[in-house]
Amino acid sequence: MKTSRRAVSLPFVTAIRVTMGIVGGATLLAASAIGAASLLMAKRVVTPSKREPDTRIDALDLRAQTITLSRTPDTELPGRYGLHVSGTQDYLKLGAVLSTTDDTVTRKLLTQVDATSRLDREAIFSGWYYDSPDDLRLDYTPELIGTAVGPSPAWLFPGGDTWAIVVHGRGTTRAETLRAAPVFDALGYTTLIVSYRNDGDAPRSASGTYGLGSTEWRDVDAAMAYARRNGAKRIVLMGWSMGGAIVMQAMLQSPHAALIAGVILDSPVVNWRDVLAYQAELNRVPAAIGTLAVAALETPLGAKVAGAEGKIPFNDMNMLQRADALRLPMLILHSDDDGFVPSDASRALAAARPDLVTLESFTVARHTKLWNYDETRWTNAITAWALALQNASPMVPLDVVARDDEEDRVTAEESD
Repeated sequence: MKTSRRAVSLPFVTAIRVTMGIVGGATLLAASAIGAASLLMAKRVVTPSKREPDTRIDALDLRAQTITLSRTPDTELPGRYGLHVSGTQDYLKLGAVLSTTDDTVTRKLLTQVDATSRLDREAIFSGWYYDSPDDLRLDYTPELIGTAVGPSPAWLFPGGDTWAIVVHGRGTTRAETLRAAPVFDALGYTTLIVSYRNDGDAPRSASGTYGLGSTEWRDVDAAMAYARRNGAKRIVLMGWSMGGAIVMQAMLQSPHAALIAGVILDSPVVNWRDVLAYQAELNRVPAAIGTLAVAALETPLGAKVAGAEGKIPFNDMNMLQRADALRLPMLILHSDDDGFVPSDASRALAAARPDLVTLESFTVARHTKLWNYDETRWTNAITAWALALQNASPMVPLDVVARDDEEDRVTAEESD
C-alpha cells in the first residue's frame, strides 16, 4: 500500500511542535529570568542601603599610631581620609600613606587609638574626614528644615547674605559635605548643610526609596525657602555625586530658582543612563538587564514593582540633553579615574556649554575624594570661581525675588 505524504509527515510535525514548545518554553523562561533580574536591579538602584565593608584592618601599631589596611585603589590614595569601624570606636581619621606592599597600605592614624580599643577587622574607607561639625571649630547650629516629608535636620554655619546650600550623595549622609564648610566660611557665606528624604537623617517618604533627584530636589527647594526667610539674598547650590543630580533638578524646577547665583558639582551624576550602564558593567551585569532596569523605572508599573515613589524621568534628568536649558554659571570638579561615576558626561556638558560650565579635572582622586587628594587645589578652584561669580553677578533684585512670594508661602505651609 502506498503511504500517503500526510501520514509520513505527522510524526515530523509532532516533533517540530514539541521542539518549538521546548524552545518557546526556554525562551519564555530566559525572558522571565531577564525580566526578574532587571526588576531586581531597578529595585537596588532606588533602595537606600548601607555601605558594605570595602577594606580590612590588618594591623595596628599603638606606639607608632599607624594602621595597616588591605590595599585597594582607595586605601592607597594620598591625602587625609576617614575609616568607619565598629567596636569601641566608630570612626578614625587617617593621614598620609607611610608604606605599601602588594597587598597592604600602612597609614598614619590621626585619631588616637590605645590599648583599650577593640576594633573589628572589617571597615569602610571614606572621603568624609570630618564626621561631625564640631571637628571644624566653626560656629554652627543644628536646624530643622520643614519639608513635605517632615522636619529634616541641617547644620547652619552663619555668615553673610550669600548662602551655600550643600547636598550629599547617594548612600551617605550630610557629614560627607562638611569638607566644604571652611571654604564657604572663608568666602563669607552662610552655609546650610542639608539632609533629604530617605537618607537616614531626614524622615522617610511613603515609599522609602530614592527618586535619584526627581523627588529629593523638593527638599532642597524647602531649604532654599528656609534660606530666603532667614535673610539669603542669593544662593550657591553645591551637590556631591547624586547630590549633583538633585541640585540640578532644583536649579531647573525650584520656584526659588531666581535666588540661585551658581552651582558647584563634585563628582556629579550628569546622566543617570551612563552611570547605571557603567555600574552594570562594573558589576558584570549584562547590558540588556541594565537597560531594561532603566526602562522599567521609567514606567509607572515598573517603578511601582521596584518600590519607587513614581516613574523616574531619566530623559528629563539627562543634563546633556538639557544643556540648552542651563542659565547659571556652573563649576564641575571631577576625577577622570572616578571609578563610580564616569567623568565623560561632565566633560561633555562642559564642552556643550563652555559659556557657563567651568570644568576642573583631576586624576587619581577617585570618587568624591578630590578634597582629600588635593585640598589646596580643590579649595582654590572653588574660591576662584566664587570670587569671579561675585564680581560678574549682581545681587538678585528684591523685586525679582518678590514675585515668588505667593508660591513661597504655599511651599512654606506645605513644608511646615
